[in-house]
Amino acid sequence: MPPRLRIFYSAMIFVLLFIPGIALFNELSRRSDIWWTPMMLLVPLAESGDRVQVYLHRKPLGSLAQAGQLQVGDDVVSTGDIGFRFNNWDRIRAQRIPILLANAAAFGVGATILLLLVTNRLAYRGERV
Repeated sequence: MPPRLRIFYSAMIFVLLFIPGIALFNELSRRSDIWWTPMMLLVPLAESGDRVQVYLHRKPLGSLAQAGQLQVGDDVVSTGDIGFRFNNWDRIRAQRIPILLANAAAFGVGATILLLLVTNRLAYRGERV
C-alpha cells in the first residue's frame, strides 16, 4: 500500500475511533447517583411493596401506620405520609451493558485495523507462482 494511502486510512480510522471512544468515556464517567427516584415522584407505600418492604420492630410499616401506631411529635403518621425513593442504578446498569459491549467491540476493531495500517501489515505483496 502506498505511504500516502496508508497515512490517509490511518488518519481516517484514528478519527473514527473517537466515535466509540467518546461514547465509552461518556458512559463510564457518568455519575451513578442520579438514578434515584425524584422527590416529586415519591412512590406511595402501597405501590412499593414489590420493590421494598420496611419493618419496624418486626411489623410491617404499612400495618403500623394503618393502626395509628406511628407518631411524629403530636401527629399520627398515616400510610399516605410515607413515600419511598428507589435507587434504579441496578436496572440502568443492566440496560447499559449491550451499548458498552458494542462500543468496546467497535473500538477494538478500529484499533486493530489502525495497528495493522500503521505497521504496514495490510500491504499487497502480489501472488507467488
